[in-house]
Amino acid sequence: MDLIPSFSVDHTKIIPGIFVSRVDTLGDQTVTTYDVRVTRPNVEPAVDVAAMHSLEHIIATFLRNDPAWKDQIIYWGPMGCLTGFYLILKGNHKPKDICDLLIRAFQSVEGYEEVPGASAMNCGNYLMHNLPMAKWQARKFAAYLAENAENPAIFEYPRSERLVTEDGRQFFDS
Repeated sequence: MDLIPSFSVDHTKIIPGIFVSRVDTLGDQTVTTYDVRVTRPNVEPAVDVAAMHSLEHIIATFLRNDPAWKDQIIYWGPMGCLTGFYLILKGNHKPKDICDLLIRAFQSVEGYEEVPGASAMNCGNYLMHNLPMAKWQARKFAAYLAENAENPAIFEYPRSERLVTEDGRQFFDS
């Protein structure tokens, strides 16, 4: 069975940043999935689950209302490991090209006094939000992106090379 692309990334070397996870063609449309990595996996703590939920709501709202980008947004949601988010856009933009959008999205969190859609009618777990922690995490990541916007390492995935034996077995230590 093939290892899916997101598991071929060397998580011991990945740093916070914006990376192309995959590019797909659906009919005549190109769709790109981005790994928006907020914390360093297995080194920094994962994002608090309630804060992650709040960031999901707020940033999804921001992205789907941004005049320049709203028609290209397909999906924004958290990674199961709670170290980042997936952003799916129409087209095939370079990660650096969406850096300003994501800086503005994370900066927008500061202006919220309540989480949009955090009601029993609009959310499947409306009590699980942590806006103060979401604001802290958003400030930290927006500042990091702004400070490192010229660093190519925050836009290029570290890949794991997999040794394949003559009989087709793969070794997964990197």
